[in-house]
Parts: sequence; structure tokens; C-alpha cells
Amino acid sequence: MNDRRVSGWLRQSAGRAARHGVVLKSPRELERMRRAGRVTAEALAAARQVIRPGVTTGEIDAAAAEVLRRHGARPAFLGYGDPPFPAVTTVSVNEELVHGIPGSRRLKDGDVVSVDCGAIVDGFVGDAAFTAAVGGVSDEAARLIATTRQALWAGIEHMRPGLHSGDVSAAIQAVVEAQGFSVVREYTGHGVGRQMHEDPQVPNYGTAGKGLLLRPGMTIALEPMTLAGEPQVRVLDDAWTVVSADGRLTAHWEHTVAVTAKGPWVLTTGEEDLDGPGRDPYNGVFADRDTAADEARRERE
Repeated sequence: MNDRRVSGWLRQSAGRAARHGVVLKSPRELERMRRAGRVTAEALAAARQVIRPGVTTGEIDAAAAEVLRRHGARPAFLGYGDPPFPAVTTVSVNEELVHGIPGSRRLKDGDVVSVDCGAIVDGFVGDAAFTAAVGGVSDEAARLIATTRQALWAGIEHMRPGLHSGDVSAAIQAVVEAQGFSVVREYTGHGVGRQMHEDPQVPNYGTAGKGLLLRPGMTIALEPMTLAGEPQVRVLDDAWTVVSADGRLTAHWEHTVAVTAKGPWVLTTGEEDLDGPGRDPYNGVFADRDTAADEARRERE
């Protein structure tokens, strides 16, 4: 780790993951995680709808928080970590990579904003994030946003039984670096379930064929965190906000994904993908899958 200071998020997540190990989820538990994922997706969609020049980061947070309240979901981020995180979402702008604290900052035309949200429903966590352009952005900003999203889906494609966590990491890294961008080293994707941070950690860089063997029932929040410049980051004095050390633009996309016998199941999508119209093609394979009750009955037999 190059930076001697890390955010409260990383300190907390490292301790929790070390105590729990990898937890495989049953079909019933995956259905419960899907419910949490749907609420998370809806909250992020609401946040995205209010993004425009002149809106404050606090107003973005409020839009997502209202969705969680309406569904009776608990915010996974509020009060998390050391010091306790003070908001429902993290809202990070331009050079802020992750963990930005929402407040009075107003967005400007040309900004890049990343929103991360976690919802707890029925005791399980959904965790997802997106990056959006505010008005008209530079060509570099548009390419960084698109590349980061592409890297996320490249990683998701490798969330299959028999592959390894290194296959996921390498796929993400390859997409990002092919475009001349960098992936952060200090912060990683992570297991998720009853806790927001579980084992395993899944970096956004790695070697294909290495790492943990992927098995059905694993649930991982994949989250490429990318930088237009060098990969080094630092934490601001608020003990949370992580920024690029060189001050250049950043982007962040995330989905909670389950490994199943049929392939990757993205748990944090709504009826439409977060990046525009059209059904999420990665979930089409599950349109005719058996219900959790059917699978549970076969397991008993």
C-alpha cells in the first residue's frame, strides 16, 4: 500500500473480512440479496435522475435516501466505519475517486460524479455504484466513464464456476489499461452478503488463473475504480474522501454479482441497466431459471 493513510471504509472492511471468510449463499439467500439489489438499483436510478448542473451532492444523497425509506430498507453506509460515515450514499466528484461525503457542493457543467449506495433488506446487502457526466464533459472524461463501465462488465463475464478471482481482476485491468488509464491499488472489490464487506477481496488488477476458485453461491461486489492519470491516491482530512494524487479525473462503477451454475447473476440491476434503456443482457440467461423454492426442494431430495 503506497499511501500510509487509508479511509475509514478500508480500515473497517479489512477487519470484518478477516473475521468472516468466504460465505456461500443458498438459493433462498440469493433471492433475498436480489431484493436488496433491486432497492439499491432503484435508489441509484433516483440519484441519477437529479444529476445536473446546480444540484448539490447532498440533494443527490437525499434522492437515494428517499427510495430506501420508501422500501423500509436500512442504509448500509450510514454510520459505517471509523469515523462513522455521515450519509446514505457516497458522492464523489472529478478527482474524488470514492467515499466522497455528500453536502453543499454544487455540480457544474463538465463535472464527473460517482454515486455509490448500499441497501440492507431482509438482513442482506446490495451494493452498487455508477459514474455520470454532468452536462457536456471532455472527451477524456467520457472515455474514462465508458471504459470503467466496460471493465465492470468484463469482470462480470468471468464470474463463473471454475474460473478464479484472478481471471476477474485481469479482465478488468486489461480493459482499463488498454485505454491508457489506471486502476487503483489500495481499494478493491469485495465479498458481500449479510455484511457489506466479506471475503474475498477482488482487486482490479491481477493474473488470470490465479487467486480464489470461484464457486456457486459466492457473492462479490465488483467495482472498478479508475484514474485518468497515475494510480496513486490519498485521503483527505475528512478521513473518508479518496482522491487521485495527481488531481486528474476518476470513475467508479460497481455491481453485486452472484456466481451460479448457469453463470453470473447481477443482483443490483433494476428492470433496465443503470446506463440507459434496454434490458441487462447479462441477466437474460436467468429469465427462465427455477425459483429458489424449486432449487431448495431439489437440494433436500
